[in-house]
Amino acid sequence: MDNLTVFTEFLLMDVTGSRELQVLQGVLFLVIYLGALTGNLLTVTVIVMDTRLHSPMYFFISNVALLDLGSTSVVVPKAVVNSMTGGKIISLTECAAQIFLDLFFTVVEFAFLVVMSYDRYVAICHPLHYGLIMTPNLCSQATAGSWASGLVYSAVHTGTLFRLPFTKTNVIQQFFCDVPQILRISSPDVQLFEFILVVASICFVLACAGFIFVSYINIFSTVLEMHSLEARNKAISTCTPQLAIVLLFLISGSVAVLGPTAKKPSLRNLLTAMFYTMVPPFVNPIIYCLRNREINAALQRTFNRFPEGSMKIFLTKTKISFVIGK
Repeated sequence: MDNLTVFTEFLLMDVTGSRELQVLQGVLFLVIYLGALTGNLLTVTVIVMDTRLHSPMYFFISNVALLDLGSTSVVVPKAVVNSMTGGKIISLTECAAQIFLDLFFTVVEFAFLVVMSYDRYVAICHPLHYGLIMTPNLCSQATAGSWASGLVYSAVHTGTLFRLPFTKTNVIQQFFCDVPQILRISSPDVQLFEFILVVASICFVLACAGFIFVSYINIFSTVLEMHSLEARNKAISTCTPQLAIVLLFLISGSVAVLGPTAKKPSLRNLLTAMFYTMVPPFVNPIIYCLRNREINAALQRTFNRFPEGSMKIFLTKTKISFVIGK
């Protein structure tokens, strides 16, 4: 038998060899990450603190914000460190964990988008039965099912990709462990089995996407038939952000899965990867805050609450200091 080299580390490639451009890339990644971190944490905090937002819809939105926070934290911090330090090595274990978590958060978020489309369908098309259908028990079951589906799916795909050793090459033409890149350097047996899984996954995703769009078609058909302008505007303000996030998710997912697998590092490859890994977690909180009137109002109430509390604390401390000094 010929001697084979079994790789236990991977080499992540940069677009450029210039240290200045690598540092600039790291700064750009850090700014996007901090923006996504702030936006999603703020969304979760506002929903938890404001009792007016304690409803199934905003419970699901808070879960999506947590998932966006997790998905961007899987890839970006490591990329920032590598860009700043010039490091390119990632271990086999780190790579497997990165792919597992990335798939996990992506699948769970898609499952929540399906649940959220059904929630809006019931709320707008069958408002009288909303309390009977969207019960706390059903919301808990939908949440548990979404997280469990992501766990099973990511475990199957990660186990398939890493079940055989890598002997072709350890060079990944990307700044993180991407599924197409790992599949490119894997063995033919793994590629065949993974191809079957991907085809089955695409069929399932298309069926779920069809369910989402049928739900929103019925929703907007019902909205157009509403005679009250206020009710129509409220329905649109709660549905359009979710539809925008669904479209952004499906577009970025299509780019990730159907886009060409790069065989050498390029600026186009970098921008494409940034689009489907960093843009959705960064943009989603902006969409909710700008288009959802209730979240926007909750943000204003939250920000208006802090200056008053800070002023009271300041006055109290000033009074105590004056009394002690006196």
